[in-house]
Formats: sequence, structure tokens, C-alpha cells
Amino acid sequence: MHEVSFLQDLAVVMIAAGIVTVLFQRLKQPVVLGYIVAGILIGPHLFKLVSGEDAIKSLAELGMVFLMFSLGLEFNLRKLRRVAATALVAAPLAILLMVFVGYQVGQLMGWSSVSSLFLGAILSIASTSVIVKVLREMKRDREPFAGLIYGILIVEDLLGVGMIVLLTGIASTGDLGLQSMAASTGKLLVFLVVVLVGGLLLVPRLLNFVARFESNERLLVAVLGLCFGTSLVAAKLGFSVALGAFLVGAVMAESAQSRRIESLVEPVRDLFTAVFFVAIGLLVDPELLWQHIVPIAGISLVVMIGQIAGNTFGTVVAGHDFRTAVRVGTGLSQIGEFSFVIATLGLTMGVTDPSLYPIVVGVALVTTLFTPLWIHNADRLADVLLRAAPKPLAGHL
Repeated sequence: MHEVSFLQDLAVVMIAAGIVTVLFQRLKQPVVLGYIVAGILIGPHLFKLVSGEDAIKSLAELGMVFLMFSLGLEFNLRKLRRVAATALVAAPLAILLMVFVGYQVGQLMGWSSVSSLFLGAILSIASTSVIVKVLREMKRDREPFAGLIYGILIVEDLLGVGMIVLLTGIASTGDLGLQSMAASTGKLLVFLVVVLVGGLLLVPRLLNFVARFESNERLLVAVLGLCFGTSLVAAKLGFSVALGAFLVGAVMAESAQSRRIESLVEPVRDLFTAVFFVAIGLLVDPELLWQHIVPIAGISLVVMIGQIAGNTFGTVVAGHDFRTAVRVGTGLSQIGEFSFVIATLGLTMGVTDPSLYPIVVGVALVTTLFTPLWIHNADRLADVLLRAAPKPLAGHL
């Protein structure tokens, strides 16, 4: 009976995802937004088409593994090298700014230090899926500033994985002290070295061996086996499954079979990415969204202003002109998949304020809606800021 119930929930999720994909493409809105809305509608608080708590959590975790695996698989050191100077300056500056600002906002709302730190981490990373899709739909994905955005996103993904591990350690101990963070960092470094070094030595050879059979089925099964196996090892060692999935994806990205793997995994990735974002909506009570409309609006404003300011400043510091920097900043003015992973982590570990999750979803919806508008008006924003700046400063921009 349990198997039938899970199958029913999965069927409802996929039907809803299919409907919103068509609808939101017609509306020229990011499909990710539609998945979340679909989850809210079919969830246990509205139409109650999916109500099993265990099923929802299983779907969310399964989707998280595939989402992080696909991000790791898309991780490309060659792409990063071309924009490394900008990405390595802008990304850490923007993340540090938003973690600090988010932490202060959490403290103002009366949250604990751990909840406030989770909020800061959640607000610090832009959405790869949203910005890539928006730039493609606006036909601006080949412009120079888009390459800078992609480089920054790669560095943010790496820093995001580090934050997930640190937050997992902090959530487990409930301690923000230096000793706890040092221990978590040391454990992380050992795990990273073992997985990356061992993976780079063994995984490409294993994949090449399987590829010799010229069977897409065998290669896909081997790839998914490595993905879930590494995620399981990470979970057994006290890390998030997201870390293991991302790392094994990054290792596979450096193998000779990477392009073939990407083409094989793409349909599975799209399937479970949809499942993940629908599951995000399933966990949200619409009534809580309305109850927290004021903090949602305020934090959305903080995210958009903070991300635009931080990434613009970092891009200027890296040596680019002000107009290009503003285009980069406006493109990174939202939160997305990493934010949901971090929020889900805090929720499942029971260490964050109950209102954090609906607020995060609300902020993601608002900032995603505004992203195309910000990008479209980036040059106007740059002109306004240049006119408002003191003449000596404007001359240097």
C-alpha cells in the first residue's frame, strides 16, 4: 500500500510539473518558478493531492542529489580559467557581504545565531538555473558580461558547497565557535582530498572501461551508482548528501566521457530537478507566506540591492568598466537552488526558525520575478548611478 501511495504522489508531482512547464514557457517566466507554485498548489495545505510527509521528504532529498550532481557535472575548470580573475574577486566579496547582511537581518528578527547564519548563507548565492534560463530567453547568453556571470556562479557553487559542510557541522553541534568550525573545516578538507584525488585516479578509468561496451544503459547505471554511492558515503560521515553528489559530478566533469555522460544524464537531471523544486513548494504553507509578507518584501529588497551592489563592486575591483559590472550585478540579483538546499538542510536538521523556510521561498519567488526586469534595465541603472556619483568618482568608472 505504501508503494502505491508513493507512486501516486510521484505521478501527481510529474503531471503538475508537466503542466506548469508549458504554462510558464507561454508566460515567458522561469520554469523553476512554476515548479514551486505547482508544489504549493498540490501540497498538503491547498488541494492536498500530495500529503504524505515521508514521500515529500524523500522526493526533496532525491531531487537534491540529482540537482547537486548536475551542478558538479557542469563544473568546468576550463571555463573558470577564462574569467578567473573576476570570479575569484567578485564572488567572495559578494558572498561575504550577503552573509554578514543576512546574519544581521536574522538577529534583528530575533532569531538564534544558527538561524541567522543559515539566513546569511541562503541570501549569499545566486541561482544558476534561473540566470542561465533568463539570459538564454533574452538572447544575451553570448554577451561578454554573461561569461563573467557564469564564472562567478562557478566560484559561488564551490563556496556554497563549503558553506553547506560548515553549516552541517555547526547545526550538529549547535556551536558557532572557532574550535567547532576548525574541526568541521579539517574534516571537510580530508574528505575533499580523499574523494577528489581518489576520484580523479579511479573514476575516469572506470568510466572508460564501462564505455568500451558501447552501451548507454551500462554507462548511465555506472554513473548513477557512483553518484548515489558517494552521496551515501558523505551522509554516513556526517556530511550532506549534496556534497557527495556535487563532488562526484565534478570528478566526472574532468573525464574523457564527460560529454557523453552529460547527454545521458540530462533527461534524468531534468526529471529530478523538477521533482526537487516541486517538493520545495510542497513544504510551504501559503498562509505562512502571507503572514510573513513584510519580512519577505524587506529581505527581497535586501537581496536585490545587496547582490547588485556586491557583485558590481567586485567586478569593478577586478578591472571591468562600470556598465559591464552593473550588468553582472543585476544578473545575480536573486537566490535559487543552493539557497533551497541550505534551507532544506536547516529544516530537516531542525535547527532553524520555523518561519525561515516560507520566507526563503517567498524571497526566491520575488527575486526571480524581478531578475529579467533588472537585466533589461541594467544600462539605465548604470546611467542613473553614474549621474548621481561625484564627478571625480564617475570619471574613474
